[in-house]
Amino acid sequence: MTTANRPEPQAPQRSDFARDFLWGCATSSYQIEGAGRDDGRVESIWDRFAATPGTIRDGSNGLVACDHYHRWPEDFDIARGMGLNAYRFSIAWPRIFSEGGGAPNQKGLDFYSRLVDGMLERGLQPWATLYHWDLPQTLQDAGGWEDRATIDAFLAYTDAMTRTLGDRVKHWITHNEPWCTAIIGNFEGWHAPGKTDLKAALQVAHNVLVSHGKAVPLIRANVPDAQVGMAVSLHPLRAASDSAEDIAAKERHDGLRYRWFLDPLFGRGYPEATLAQVGAAAPDVAPGDMDAIAVKTDFMGVNYYFPETVAHAAGHAPLETKVLPPTEGEITAMGWPVVPEGLAELLLRIENDYHPGPMYVTENGSAFDDVVGADGEIDDEQRRHYLMRHLASLKAAIDGGAPVKGYFAWSLLDNFEWAEGYLKRFGLVHIDYATQQRRLKSSGKWYGAFLRQA
Repeated sequence: MTTANRPEPQAPQRSDFARDFLWGCATSSYQIEGAGRDDGRVESIWDRFAATPGTIRDGSNGLVACDHYHRWPEDFDIARGMGLNAYRFSIAWPRIFSEGGGAPNQKGLDFYSRLVDGMLERGLQPWATLYHWDLPQTLQDAGGWEDRATIDAFLAYTDAMTRTLGDRVKHWITHNEPWCTAIIGNFEGWHAPGKTDLKAALQVAHNVLVSHGKAVPLIRANVPDAQVGMAVSLHPLRAASDSAEDIAAKERHDGLRYRWFLDPLFGRGYPEATLAQVGAAAPDVAPGDMDAIAVKTDFMGVNYYFPETVAHAAGHAPLETKVLPPTEGEITAMGWPVVPEGLAELLLRIENDYHPGPMYVTENGSAFDDVVGADGEIDDEQRRHYLMRHLASLKAAIDGGAPVKGYFAWSLLDNFEWAEGYLKRFGLVHIDYATQQRRLKSSGKWYGAFLRQA
């Protein structure tokens, strides 16, 4: 179902939000930078994964992507022209260390220094994400996030980046979506490194959380006035039916999908019921780990795309639950349901459950099948409506008491969409991958007009 010919949704005004509210877009290094072999960059797990036949739907990779490595001034000029006042980016660990340790690569440090200077020159507050999934392959070969040595390597990398950029970058996100790093990459297997081992996945999740907890005080030591947090991907959950089985399945899924990550971050440990359900697959926990994970942060980043409908599924690993695909309503090109009110529902639940302090929507966006018109325009009405309706939901969350201080649309640019390759487009800016021409879509034009309101 499409939104074609539907009335224009009622969107909020910029004046409905605080004057100091942050308005940005988000990107990630592997998805946009390209320059996969330039200036000392080494192989990442996504380079290796994409080179494995059958892993990427269109057989592509991120070696060129949007060529942002060379074209970032144009991209930041577009962002400035839209009226953004913040920009969330991630740093490619493989540009900084060839083997996770030793001396950092100066050319990599210099690139991100130029990048940050370019943001500041255009009035974009830089928000740096240290880990958005592109682990150096040498570290994966040595055990990856299953091995506690990767925690130490992450801290060395964090130290190098915060010493280099900390005089200009004050907002730091340690990890993006640890669920995806752990479960999609190491249990479901359709993200790098492509493993299908629940014990490995839960150990990865634990070690990622420990690395976050240990990185927070390090960042604060290196960066005066640092603001540090994590970006988590979460979904409101619905039971597939009113049956006791489906309701219980939803609660089991909630234990792993939501509480497995948030409970430890807020000092509650792993959910006891979920620990019992995963049994021998539970992670090995060293003394002091849980205290480290529960370090107080300055903000919480929330990535929202859609709710999940959960059914009981006997024999379906790991918890006899299954997330059902949507069967009605508007659906994106990713097959995800469009449910704007879910954003407010999620933000208010987090506030009620954990009182995390300031929250930022660090990702929210949609993929649709964009068409370039004969005049070169991209009238992505569905994405424009998606954006308008989600901003209305964001306002409802704030009105309801959620302390949200900023919003980052996903994404500034069309990009390499992981296992989907270049088949799915999330950008407010269209990329012609053959020519690297940038075109602002109607959704990006609307966002810019919204931001220019008095």
